[in-house]
Amino acid sequence: MQYQESESSWGNHQNTKAAKRRSSSSESLERVVRLASRSAVVIFSSSTCCMCHAVKRLFSELGVSPTVYELDQDPNGKGMERALSKLLGNSPAVPVVFIGGKLIGSMDRVMASHINGTLVPLLREAGALWL
Repeated sequence: MQYQESESSWGNHQNTKAAKRRSSSSESLERVVRLASRSAVVIFSSSTCCMCHAVKRLFSELGVSPTVYELDQDPNGKGMERALSKLLGNSPAVPVVFIGGKLIGSMDRVMASHINGTLVPLLREAGALWL
């Protein structure tokens, strides 16, 4: 009987930890959505990521000044990185680009949009480009 109570307590402890993770995860997702909607172009990045550097450079060369959140320098960055990874279907979490508050995606989606000519119209529509 003692063993069953102990096991039950452990189960409750595990359930509490899981609930906290879910709560933390939803808070991270809410924060991502809130930050993504604050500017015309938002990039979630890591300061040491070469793909992040490339996507930031692309926007700079297009004449866009995105708001960049360096997740490796944010105390809540790991949680936001997990939330972004889930948004992208468990692919690598950075870089992730939002334009006009809408998720565009990671580097491959941004580059595909640039190559097929749909990126600049998106930027104009969001008010990130004037020409």
